[in-house]
Amino acid sequence: MANILVMIPSGEVYDHDCVRWYSYQDIQRSISHYHNIGDAFVFDSSLKLLTYDKLDVLEIREFRQDAVDRINAEYDYVFLRGSNYIHDSMEWPAATLQVLAKLRIPVIAFGVGAQAPATGKLTLTEESKRIWRMIADKSATLGVRGTYTAEVLWDLGIKNTRIVGCPTAFRNRDPELRIDLPSLDSVRKVGITMRREVSKHYSPDVRKYLERHRDFVKDISCRFDTVLMMQGEVEEKKLLWGTDEQKAEAWSQLHDSAWLKQWYFDDEMDALYRNRLWYSDVVADYEALVRSKDLVLGYRLHGNLMALSNATPSVYFSYDSRTAEFAETFAIPCYNVYSDKPFVLEEYWDQGLFEKFNRTYYQRYRDMREFLDENYVPHRMPSHAIRKTVDRKAA
Repeated sequence: MANILVMIPSGEVYDHDCVRWYSYQDIQRSISHYHNIGDAFVFDSSLKLLTYDKLDVLEIREFRQDAVDRINAEYDYVFLRGSNYIHDSMEWPAATLQVLAKLRIPVIAFGVGAQAPATGKLTLTEESKRIWRMIADKSATLGVRGTYTAEVLWDLGIKNTRIVGCPTAFRNRDPELRIDLPSLDSVRKVGITMRREVSKHYSPDVRKYLERHRDFVKDISCRFDTVLMMQGEVEEKKLLWGTDEQKAEAWSQLHDSAWLKQWYFDDEMDALYRNRLWYSDVVADYEALVRSKDLVLGYRLHGNLMALSNATPSVYFSYDSRTAEFAETFAIPCYNVYSDKPFVLEEYWDQGLFEKFNRTYYQRYRDMREFLDENYVPHRMPSHAIRKTVDRKAA
């Protein structure tokens, strides 16, 4: 067992290894604040892989020598929660470099990723370069999302990387997890992971992105019993949980946006927003939801991965380097939203495609386990199956 620290957590921990948002019982405290609950998925999943006695947070907003001395004496290692940290606009907390420089315990990067801009080459600040080199020096290997991230770090002179994907994929600790497709005719309940936010910085064609998103949601919702799975967007939270005034404000903001007004909302989408929205600030609620579905697909990297980790089929919609890299890392069936052809579900309902995922998952599970072992991190990942694959229909 170990005493450990997390760097940049996302949510509060309860029942040892479960995560929920800090103000989950008082939604008004955070209803006007956007937080991506997908980050909490990663935090929750990381804890479910690790063996530890005590968990605390590494403070990197300010430096105190006495605090660092206590950490070095009482804790075994720090892990950096996996996320999209390697990009040109990353702003690290003020004392990050100073704290890391004084730590004498390992710092474990746990599934971190790089984000490429829509055009041009990724350029990092000198501060970011120094931080990543320092983390590399403080661990046997860095656990990274995929090949692109490894290449970005290689260009910085960091060569001790291991591709592990994301802890969320392995949260149920099943080395023999598989996706076995039922007949498409038997599919009834479908979760759609939504992402209406889009930026010219990462999207080469905002109009195509939004129109494809709209048409896909409408088509799938006509065929199946769907739920639109949000991940923390302010307006959607207000539509679900807000006061009458907040709901009216959110509806107005959504429909006053030029992009959304032109390319996303119409009468059908309005009706779906009124009747099918879903969101929770508790990770366990998401897991229960995806286990109840026959299929989960769409735009959210971690929402889709939560489904796959529970043996629920999922198809990714790729729109940037992050989703493309992730789909490649796990060989997940993936549709490019900028392609010249519309999405046709039948073309992806192919067990052969999912066998590629099944084989790759088996390999990545081993990679994640070896990553933890080579960094001397105590963990709960068995090397062989100790139980049956998670029943996605379980409560």
